[in-house]
Amino acid sequence: MKKNDQKTKVLKKDIKKRKKSMLRELLETVISAGIIAFIIITFIGQVTVVRGASMEPTLHDRERLIANKISYRFESPERNEIVIFRPPIGIKRNYIKRIIGIPGDKIEIADGKIYVNDQELEEPYVKYRSYEDMPPKIVPADSFFVLGDNRPNSSDSRYWGFVPRKNVVGKAWIVFWPLNKIRIP
Repeated sequence: MKKNDQKTKVLKKDIKKRKKSMLRELLETVISAGIIAFIIITFIGQVTVVRGASMEPTLHDRERLIANKISYRFESPERNEIVIFRPPIGIKRNYIKRIIGIPGDKIEIADGKIYVNDQELEEPYVKYRSYEDMPPKIVPADSFFVLGDNRPNSSDSRYWGFVPRKNVVGKAWIVFWPLNKIRIP
C-alpha cells in the first residue's frame, strides 16, 4: 500500500505542477499579447470608425478603417491624403478629413471652389459642394487645412481653423468593414 500512496503523491504533485505551468503559460501569453497590442496601437495602426456623412461619397457612416500611424513618423502628410486627427477645438474624438492645404499654401474659397496658391483645385472626390466664400489664408508651419468631401455637412478648417501637425494621428490606410466594401480610400 505504501507504493500506491507514493504513486498517488507523485501524481498529485505532477498535476499541481502542470496546473501551475498551464497558468503561468496562460499569464505569459496574455501579457505578451497585451504588450504587442499596445505597441501596434501606439506606433503602427489604429482602428477608426467613421462617424457621420462629412466624407461621403469617399467614406460612409459607421465604416471602419485602419489608420497608418507609422508613415507620418518618417514623412509629412501630403495634400489630398485622408487623415485622422484630433480637432483643435477641444473635441475628444478623432475626426477624418482630407488635407487641402499644407504649410505655406495660400487657400481661398470663392463660390464653393477651392483655390490653392491661386490655382483651382480639381476635386473629383467631391460630390456635394457648398457655395460659400473664404478670404485667402496662409497655412502656418506645422499645420494643415482640412475639409470633408461632403462640404455642406462637414465641420472642418473653414470653421475652426488649421490642424496642428501634432494633432495628426495617422493616414487613412484601408477600409475593412463592412467586409463587402474593403478598399483603400
